[in-house]
Amino acid sequence: MKSIKAIITLALAALCSCAFAQNYVKLEVVEDGGTGPYKAIMLEEPSLEAHTILRPADLKPFNADNPLPVLVWGNGACTNSPWEHINFLSEIASHGFIVVATGFIPLNGERYRGPQSTSEQQIEGIDWVFKVNEDPSSPYYQKLDTKNIALAGMSCGGLQTLDNCQDPRLKAIMICNSGLFSDPSTAVPGMPMPAKEKLLQIHTPVMYLLGGPEDIAYANGMDDFNRINHVPAFAANYPVGHGGTYAQPHGGEFAVIATAWLEWQLKGDPKAGAMFLGNPCGVAQREGWTADKKNID
Repeated sequence: MKSIKAIITLALAALCSCAFAQNYVKLEVVEDGGTGPYKAIMLEEPSLEAHTILRPADLKPFNADNPLPVLVWGNGACTNSPWEHINFLSEIASHGFIVVATGFIPLNGERYRGPQSTSEQQIEGIDWVFKVNEDPSSPYYQKLDTKNIALAGMSCGGLQTLDNCQDPRLKAIMICNSGLFSDPSTAVPGMPMPAKEKLLQIHTPVMYLLGGPEDIAYANGMDDFNRINHVPAFAANYPVGHGGTYAQPHGGEFAVIATAWLEWQLKGDPKAGAMFLGNPCGVAQREGWTADKKNID
Protein backbone atom coordinates (compact mmCIF):
# COMPACT_ATOMS: atom_id res chain seq x y z
CA MET A 1 0.00 0.00 0.00
CA LYS A 2 1.32 3.44 -0.89
CA SER A 3 2.01 5.83 1.99
CA ILE A 4 -0.27 8.81 2.51
CA LYS A 5 2.58 11.10 1.42
CA ALA A 6 3.07 9.10 -1.78
CA ILE A 7 -0.62 9.38 -2.56
CA ILE A 8 -0.56 13.14 -1.96
CA THR A 9 2.54 13.43 -4.14
CA LEU A 10 0.88 11.58 -7.00
CA ALA A 11 -2.32 13.61 -6.69
CA LEU A 12 -0.55 16.95 -6.67
CA ALA A 13 1.83 15.91 -9.41
CA ALA A 14 -1.22 15.21 -11.54
CA LEU A 15 -2.11 18.89 -11.21
CA CYS A 16 1.11 19.88 -12.97
CA SER A 17 0.61 20.96 -16.55
CA CYS A 18 0.14 17.61 -18.27
CA ALA A 19 2.16 18.56 -21.31
CA PHE A 20 5.23 19.09 -19.13
CA ALA A 21 4.76 16.44 -16.46
CA GLN A 22 7.10 13.96 -18.13
CA ASN A 23 10.00 16.36 -17.63
CA TYR A 24 9.73 16.27 -13.85
CA VAL A 25 11.86 13.28 -12.93
CA LYS A 26 12.41 14.63 -9.42
CA LEU A 27 9.24 15.82 -7.70
CA GLU A 28 7.99 15.55 -4.13
CA VAL A 29 5.38 17.00 -1.80
CA VAL A 30 6.75 18.45 1.44
CA GLU A 31 4.53 17.57 4.40
CA ASP A 32 0.97 18.01 3.07
CA GLY A 33 1.76 20.75 0.57
CA GLY A 34 1.34 23.62 3.04
CA THR A 35 -1.59 25.33 4.73
CA GLY A 36 -2.14 28.02 2.10
CA PRO A 37 -4.83 28.03 -0.60
CA TYR A 38 -2.49 26.49 -3.22
CA LYS A 39 -1.06 23.08 -2.35
CA ALA A 40 2.65 23.18 -3.13
CA ILE A 41 5.11 20.78 -4.72
CA MET A 42 8.90 20.68 -4.71
CA LEU A 43 10.62 19.81 -7.96
CA GLU A 44 13.80 20.02 -9.97
CA GLU A 45 13.57 21.97 -13.21
CA PRO A 46 15.78 20.57 -16.00
CA SER A 47 16.41 24.10 -17.26
CA LEU A 48 17.96 25.29 -13.98
CA GLU A 49 20.89 23.29 -12.68
CA ALA A 50 21.60 23.11 -8.93
CA HIS A 51 18.37 24.75 -7.85
CA THR A 52 15.12 23.56 -6.28
CA ILE A 53 11.68 24.94 -7.12
CA LEU A 54 8.75 25.04 -4.69
CA ARG A 55 5.50 26.32 -6.12
CA PRO A 56 1.76 25.66 -6.37
CA ALA A 57 1.11 22.31 -7.99
CA ASP A 58 -1.67 23.75 -10.12
CA LEU A 59 -0.49 26.68 -12.24
CA LYS A 60 -3.83 27.20 -13.98
CA PRO A 61 -4.97 30.01 -11.62
CA PHE A 62 -1.92 32.08 -12.58
CA ASN A 63 -1.50 34.18 -15.72
CA ALA A 64 -0.30 37.59 -16.88
CA ASP A 65 -3.11 39.25 -14.90
CA ASN A 66 -2.50 37.14 -11.78
CA PRO A 67 1.18 36.16 -11.78
CA LEU A 68 3.13 34.38 -9.04
CA PRO A 69 5.45 36.63 -7.04
CA VAL A 70 8.95 35.23 -6.65
CA LEU A 71 11.15 34.36 -3.67
CA VAL A 72 14.79 33.49 -4.41
CA TRP A 73 16.35 31.72 -1.41
CA GLY A 74 19.87 30.97 -0.12
CA ASN A 75 20.57 28.25 2.44
CA GLY A 76 22.28 28.19 5.81
CA ALA A 77 25.92 27.08 6.06
CA CYS A 78 26.31 27.83 2.31
CA THR A 79 24.80 24.37 1.77
CA ASN A 80 24.04 23.59 -1.87
CA SER A 81 20.61 22.17 -1.05
CA PRO A 82 17.62 23.64 0.83
CA TRP A 83 17.08 20.44 2.86
CA GLU A 84 16.92 22.31 6.19
CA HIS A 85 14.34 24.79 4.96
CA ILE A 86 11.84 22.86 2.85
CA ASN A 87 8.96 22.93 5.38
CA PHE A 88 9.34 26.71 5.61
CA LEU A 89 9.67 27.22 1.85
CA SER A 90 6.82 24.88 0.95
CA GLU A 91 4.54 26.76 3.33
CA ILE A 92 5.42 30.07 1.65
CA ALA A 93 4.83 28.56 -1.80
CA SER A 94 1.37 27.34 -0.74
CA HIS A 95 0.32 30.95 -0.24
CA GLY A 96 0.82 31.74 -3.90
CA PHE A 97 4.55 32.21 -4.51
CA ILE A 98 7.19 30.47 -6.56
CA VAL A 99 10.35 29.81 -4.55
CA VAL A 100 13.65 29.37 -6.38
CA ALA A 101 16.00 27.90 -3.79
CA THR A 102 19.72 27.53 -4.25
CA GLY A 103 20.96 23.95 -4.50
CA PHE A 104 20.00 20.40 -5.35
CA ILE A 105 16.58 19.02 -4.50
CA PRO A 106 16.55 17.10 -1.17
CA LEU A 107 14.33 14.12 -2.02
CA ASN A 108 13.33 11.72 0.76
CA GLY A 109 14.99 13.85 3.41
CA GLU A 110 18.48 13.42 2.00
CA ARG A 111 21.17 15.86 3.15
CA TYR A 112 23.52 17.29 0.54
CA ARG A 113 27.20 17.08 1.44
CA GLY A 114 28.90 18.47 -1.67
CA PRO A 115 30.64 21.78 -2.38
CA GLN A 116 29.26 25.02 -0.98
CA SER A 117 26.74 27.21 -2.75
CA THR A 118 27.64 30.65 -4.07
CA SER A 119 26.09 34.10 -4.22
CA GLU A 120 26.02 33.80 -8.00
CA GLN A 121 23.45 31.01 -7.81
CA GLN A 122 20.88 33.50 -6.52
CA ILE A 123 21.45 35.64 -9.60
CA GLU A 124 21.11 32.53 -11.77
CA GLY A 125 17.73 31.94 -10.14
CA ILE A 126 16.54 35.47 -10.90
CA ASP A 127 17.78 35.21 -14.50
CA TRP A 128 15.88 31.92 -14.89
CA VAL A 129 12.64 33.50 -13.70
CA PHE A 130 12.84 36.12 -16.44
CA LYS A 131 13.82 33.54 -19.05
CA VAL A 132 10.98 31.06 -18.46
CA ASN A 133 8.40 33.80 -18.05
CA GLU A 134 9.10 34.87 -21.63
CA ASP A 135 9.38 31.37 -23.08
CA PRO A 136 6.13 30.18 -24.78
CA SER A 137 7.28 26.57 -24.41
CA SER A 138 7.60 26.87 -20.62
CA PRO A 139 4.84 26.00 -18.13
CA TYR A 140 5.71 29.31 -16.47
CA TYR A 141 5.06 31.42 -19.57
CA GLN A 142 3.56 34.75 -18.44
CA LYS A 143 2.77 33.26 -15.01
CA LEU A 144 5.62 34.79 -12.97
CA ASP A 145 5.60 38.30 -11.54
CA THR A 146 8.99 39.63 -12.56
CA LYS A 147 8.13 43.01 -11.02
CA ASN A 148 7.78 41.46 -7.59
CA ILE A 149 10.89 39.48 -6.67
CA ALA A 150 12.23 39.08 -3.16
CA LEU A 151 15.67 37.80 -2.25
CA ALA A 152 16.22 36.05 1.06
CA GLY A 153 18.39 33.56 2.87
CA MET A 154 19.33 32.08 6.23
CA SER A 155 22.76 32.52 7.87
CA CYS A 156 25.23 32.18 4.96
CA GLY A 157 22.25 32.56 2.63
CA GLY A 158 21.51 35.88 4.29
CA LEU A 159 25.07 37.00 3.57
CA GLN A 160 24.61 35.89 -0.03
CA THR A 161 21.43 37.97 -0.14
CA LEU A 162 23.25 41.03 1.15
CA ASP A 163 26.01 40.33 -1.36
CA ASN A 164 23.36 40.64 -4.10
CA CYS A 165 21.19 43.35 -2.53
CA GLN A 166 22.03 45.94 -5.18
CA ASP A 167 20.30 43.97 -7.98
CA PRO A 168 17.77 46.41 -9.49
CA ARG A 169 15.24 43.65 -10.14
CA LEU A 170 14.52 43.21 -6.43
CA LYS A 171 11.39 44.50 -4.70
CA ALA A 172 12.24 43.38 -1.15
CA ILE A 173 14.83 41.39 0.80
CA MET A 174 14.72 39.24 3.92
CA ILE A 175 17.77 38.42 6.06
CA CYS A 176 17.18 35.40 8.29
CA ASN A 177 19.44 34.54 11.25
CA SER A 178 22.17 36.57 9.62
CA GLY A 179 23.93 39.89 9.32
CA LEU A 180 27.18 41.29 8.02
CA PHE A 181 30.11 40.44 10.26
CA SER A 182 31.49 43.16 12.49
CA ASP A 183 34.46 40.85 13.09
CA PRO A 184 35.28 38.87 9.91
CA SER A 185 37.62 36.56 11.83
CA THR A 186 34.60 34.77 13.30
CA ALA A 187 33.14 33.83 9.89
CA VAL A 188 33.03 30.34 8.44
CA PRO A 189 35.41 29.94 5.46
CA GLY A 190 33.68 30.33 2.12
CA MET A 191 31.02 32.76 3.28
CA PRO A 192 30.68 36.03 1.35
CA MET A 193 32.13 38.83 3.43
CA PRO A 194 30.90 42.24 2.30
CA ALA A 195 31.89 45.19 4.47
CA LYS A 196 29.20 47.00 6.44
CA GLU A 197 29.22 49.71 3.75
CA LYS A 198 27.38 47.18 1.56
CA LEU A 199 24.22 48.02 3.52
CA LEU A 200 24.09 51.36 1.69
CA GLN A 201 23.41 49.43 -1.54
CA ILE A 202 20.12 48.07 -0.20
CA HIS A 203 17.42 49.82 -2.23
CA THR A 204 14.33 47.91 -1.09
CA PRO A 205 12.49 47.35 2.20
CA VAL A 206 14.38 44.83 4.33
CA MET A 207 13.33 42.55 7.17
CA TYR A 208 15.73 40.87 9.58
CA LEU A 209 14.22 37.65 10.95
CA LEU A 210 16.31 36.65 13.96
CA GLY A 211 16.29 34.12 16.78
CA GLY A 212 16.77 36.52 19.68
CA PRO A 213 19.90 37.13 21.75
CA GLU A 214 20.76 33.40 21.74
CA ASP A 215 21.09 33.51 17.95
CA ILE A 216 24.78 33.65 17.06
CA ALA A 217 23.84 36.07 14.26
CA TYR A 218 21.78 38.34 16.55
CA ALA A 219 24.50 40.92 17.20
CA ASN A 220 25.48 41.14 13.52
CA GLY A 221 21.86 41.33 12.36
CA MET A 222 20.81 43.99 14.86
CA ASP A 223 23.96 45.98 14.11
CA ASP A 224 22.92 45.94 10.44
CA PHE A 225 19.41 47.06 11.37
CA ASN A 226 20.73 49.90 13.51
CA ARG A 227 22.91 51.14 10.63
CA ILE A 228 20.13 51.10 8.00
CA ASN A 229 18.37 54.45 7.83
CA HIS A 230 17.72 54.99 4.12
CA VAL A 231 15.08 52.31 3.41
CA PRO A 232 12.18 50.79 5.40
CA ALA A 233 13.64 48.25 7.82
CA PHE A 234 12.05 45.78 10.21
CA ALA A 235 13.68 43.48 12.77
CA ALA A 236 11.62 40.59 14.11
CA ASN A 237 13.03 38.45 16.93
CA TYR A 238 11.70 35.15 18.25
CA PRO A 239 13.71 33.47 21.05
CA VAL A 240 14.65 30.18 19.41
CA GLY A 241 18.32 30.73 18.63
CA HIS A 242 20.12 30.37 15.33
CA GLY A 243 18.17 27.36 14.06
CA GLY A 244 14.90 29.25 13.76
CA THR A 245 11.70 27.27 13.27
CA TYR A 246 12.29 26.22 9.65
CA ALA A 247 12.06 22.47 10.32
CA GLN A 248 8.93 22.70 12.46
CA PRO A 249 5.61 21.69 10.87
CA HIS A 250 4.86 24.18 8.08
CA GLY A 251 7.95 26.17 9.05
CA GLY A 252 6.62 27.26 12.44
CA GLU A 253 6.44 30.89 13.52
CA PHE A 254 9.19 32.00 11.15
CA ALA A 255 7.02 30.98 8.18
CA VAL A 256 4.08 33.01 9.53
CA ILE A 257 6.10 36.21 9.70
CA ALA A 258 8.04 35.60 6.48
CA THR A 259 4.86 34.88 4.53
CA ALA A 260 3.22 38.03 5.87
CA TRP A 261 6.27 40.10 4.86
CA LEU A 262 6.18 38.70 1.34
CA GLU A 263 2.42 39.09 0.99
CA TRP A 264 2.71 42.71 2.05
CA GLN A 265 5.79 43.61 0.03
CA LEU A 266 5.08 41.62 -3.15
CA LYS A 267 1.26 41.53 -3.19
CA GLY A 268 0.35 44.70 -1.31
CA ASP A 269 -1.91 42.73 1.03
CA PRO A 270 -3.19 45.16 3.73
CA LYS A 271 -4.00 42.35 6.18
CA ALA A 272 -0.42 41.14 5.95
CA GLY A 273 0.77 44.73 6.26
CA ALA A 274 -0.93 45.01 9.63
CA MET A 275 1.73 42.61 10.95
CA PHE A 276 4.27 45.39 10.47
CA LEU A 277 2.30 48.63 10.77
CA GLY A 278 1.08 50.36 13.91
CA ASN A 279 2.34 50.49 17.46
CA PRO A 280 2.27 47.79 18.61
CA CYS A 281 2.42 46.09 15.23
CA GLY A 282 0.97 42.63 14.66
CA VAL A 283 4.34 40.91 15.03
CA ALA A 284 4.87 42.41 18.48
CA GLN A 285 1.44 41.19 19.55
CA ARG A 286 2.30 37.55 18.81
CA GLU A 287 3.46 35.56 21.80
CA GLY A 288 7.25 35.56 22.18
CA TRP A 289 8.00 38.04 19.40
CA THR A 290 9.69 41.43 19.68
CA ALA A 291 9.84 43.96 16.87
CA ASP A 292 11.85 47.04 15.89
CA LYS A 293 11.27 49.14 12.79
CA LYS A 294 12.33 52.22 10.88
CA ASN A 295 10.70 54.23 8.06
CA ILE A 296 7.66 51.93 8.00
CA ASP A 297 4.75 53.77 9.73
